Amino acid sequence: MLLRMTQEMIDDVVRQRIRSLRLSLGWTLDTLSSRCYLSPSTLSRIETGHRRIALDQLVPIAQALGTTLDQLVEPEGDDDVVIRPEPETGVGSTIWLLSRERDRRGVMIAKMRITAEREKTDQQVHPGYEWFTVLHGVLTLRLGERTILVREGQAAEFSTMTPHALEANDGPVELLTIFDHDGERAHLPGHRPAKRQS
Repeated sequence: MLLRMTQEMIDDVVRQRIRSLRLSLGWTLDTLSSRCYLSPSTLSRIETGHRRIALDQLVPIAQALGTTLDQLVEPEGDDDVVIRPEPETGVGSTIWLLSRERDRRGVMIAKMRITAEREKTDQQVHPGYEWFTVLHGVLTLRLGERTILVREGQAAEFSTMTPHALEANDGPVELLTIFDHDGERAHLPGHRPAKRQS
């Protein structure tokens, strides 16, 4: 009984997604029909729940709507929404991962807290770009030969092929940052970044 209810709830979510995507594109049932080769009446019955949803119908509907079958049938629930980050601490730094590992967008979002106790490191170089915004405090960004102060409410974006290092300036600093795969390897614990060549 519980399995049947769960399947019914998933079916309802899929129906709602099909209708919402169609309407957001400004399409009528006829427009969607011409793109997925199902009749408008079949699509109408699918959207209203008067017809069971078959897998062989969902694939062309998903393609026509510019999405994937996985995204169309992905179940809803709080576990897919709420992230409860566990802090990863080191000397003078704490990192909270705010997105799931291997995020489908190819990026990882993290909150970082850096204090003066963090050991000064050599500037790092790795492929990609880095972006962060300072939530609290002042961050010293050593970027090549330059030293730049990034204050609360300001953001920075730069090529990570430029040697760089992040340090607290006169007190703790908290920032929100986005890592791509290369940035994740360079900055998160357990990874060894490339050092600046002298």
